[in-house]
Amino acid sequence: MRSIYITSDKLDSQACTEAVTYDGAGGIVVFVGTVRNATKGKAVLHLDFEAYEKMALKEMQKIADRAMERWGLYSMVIHHRTGLVPIGEEAVVIACSSAHRKEAFQACEFAIDTLKETVPIWKKEVFEDGEVWVSAHP
Repeated sequence: MRSIYITSDKLDSQACTEAVTYDGAGGIVVFVGTVRNATKGKAVLHLDFEAYEKMALKEMQKIADRAMERWGLYSMVIHHRTGLVPIGEEAVVIACSSAHRKEAFQACEFAIDTLKETVPIWKKEVFEDGEVWVSAHP
């Protein structure tokens, strides 16, 4: 099972966890990316995400397909938020389940790293004195 989703609504990490829960899974790993209140010592008011949604969904699906095949996952969820995301709220949730913890950890790390490198979702950090688009690529 795969669930790929982009929305301007709040994300629900508990629902994502429940979606990948399976009795045969020995490992369930969930990554929750939240909006922090500072970057490089500068106070952040909120983040604003934009996506080329059609292409982003295709790329997210490719990531899930590769992870499912490579690590033999039972299921994977990749949900990303767009629009204004306040401090402390979830911007991205990735969850997966597998027979063993190692595969679940590796698949989850692969998914978030690849998402940041290949998926057309852009992040703008908003400060009291301005804003800046942040490169998604390290």
